[in-house]
Formats: sequence, structure tokens, C-alpha cells
Amino acid sequence: MKDEPRSHPFRDSTQDIETAKQVPDTPQTRSPVYRLAFADRDFMTREELRPVRLQLELLKPQMIMDERGIESTVVMFGGARIPAPDLKQTARTPALAELSRYYDEARRFAAVMTQRSLDSYGRNWVVVTGGGPGVMEAGNRGAEEAGGQSIGLNIVLPHEQAPNPYVTPELAFNFHYFAIRKMHFLMRAAAICVFPGGFGTMDELFEALTLIQTGRMKPIPFLLFGQDWWERVVDWNMLAEAGVISPEDLGLFRIVETAEEAIAAIDDWPKV
Repeated sequence: MKDEPRSHPFRDSTQDIETAKQVPDTPQTRSPVYRLAFADRDFMTREELRPVRLQLELLKPQMIMDERGIESTVVMFGGARIPAPDLKQTARTPALAELSRYYDEARRFAAVMTQRSLDSYGRNWVVVTGGGPGVMEAGNRGAEEAGGQSIGLNIVLPHEQAPNPYVTPELAFNFHYFAIRKMHFLMRAAAICVFPGGFGTMDELFEALTLIQTGRMKPIPFLLFGQDWWERVVDWNMLAEAGVISPEDLGLFRIVETAEEAIAAIDDWPKV
């Protein structure tokens, strides 16, 4: 975080944390209630402090990205289990091995968008992924290979995974709350690209589509990679025919196959 001059004359909190470590050891100072509230992990993780933790998890990435001058992002959602083509023999199923081609498409797409980002001094079109393996790794990898920065929004899972090695270290975030993480995916989004994936990818896809459909988020380029995949997974036309969505809702997204098609679609997207 950036060290900025303070606008007030009061002693700062970090000084008091260090000073509090030097107090005499007495029954009173050993008591948990004597700890500074903001430096007391047991207190900060109490049930009643959830609103404070939610606010902190919203603020930390927001402040860091603001400090780095990031104004807009390209969101890349997709399956963690999709392997790189040279590792497709390790895939759990033949179908996953086939999907490895989208690793390469994600990697190439991220590289091109990062080149555009560099043209804006890294302020716009910054690639953001979930920071994990699979398609997420491909996105961060393409950005690194293009010489730019990229963001990883990891989340603590029961089987912990480290961020993939291509996330810019200063932009590798970790979350406890799924809801706050998803907010950060969309707060700066200039385009959303969704590759084949599982429950997590579906969750991210439909939340973002719902926000646009209901007018809670402005329309932006929204691209689904893989026509065969998406038309088999979701019968989009049936939803419209049944009336549970409007026919015009089918225009909220486009299906593409390649990085080049995706970039052309972004460039051709109607301006709002």
C-alpha cells in the first residue's frame, strides 16, 4: 500500500501497534481485552465483526487497484480443470483434453488485450482472472508473455491452492467472501469473456448476465467461447421460447470460437 502524508496531526495506528508490544508484562496487559481492537485477530474474526470484514475485503483491492491506476479490466472466467495443450494427457476425461484448445485461445486473447493495455500505460483493458489454474492461468500467462500486468482474484477453498505463477504479485488478491470477490470482477469490467467451465464459471456467467439484463450493470461486450459447448450446456433459444427470458436478452452476449473473433466482437460492440 502507498505511504501517503497524513492530513491530521494524530499518532498513527502502526506506531501504536509497535508501542503496545513493549508494555510491561502484567496480568492486565496479558488479558485479551487489553489488545488494540484493530490488531486483535480473535476480535476481528468474531461473528459480530462480519460487516467490518466485508468492508475491509471490499476496500483493500479497491485501494490497491486505484493506487496502481487501473481503470478498466477484461474479465476472463473459465474452468480450473482445463489443461494446457501440452498437458492434455493429464486431463481427467477425454472431454477435458479436447477443451484444452481453449487454454490456447484464452492465452492468445489475453496477450492481445494486454498489448492494448500497454498502449494505455496499463490503465485500461487489464486482464483479470480468478487467479487459479486452467483457463485462469492461461489468461494471466498471456498477459505476462505480452509484457503486461494482470490481476488474480483468488479465494480460500477447503483444498487450498496458490495463485498461478503468472499473476502479477502486487495484484494477487485473496478473498474469504465470494460475493465481494464477484463485485471486484465486475466493478471495472470493460468486457467479459467466459470459457467452458463448471459450477463456478456458471455462477459467474449468470450473475453477470443477470446484472446486465436487469439494468443493474451497463451492457458491455459479453463473449462466450465455444458454440458447441454453450449450445449443449444451455438451451438459450428454449429459454426465450418459453418466455422466461425475452428474445432480446439473447443479444446480451455473443458466442465466438477464437481470440480473433472475440477481439473483433469487442471492437464491433454497440457503444452505449
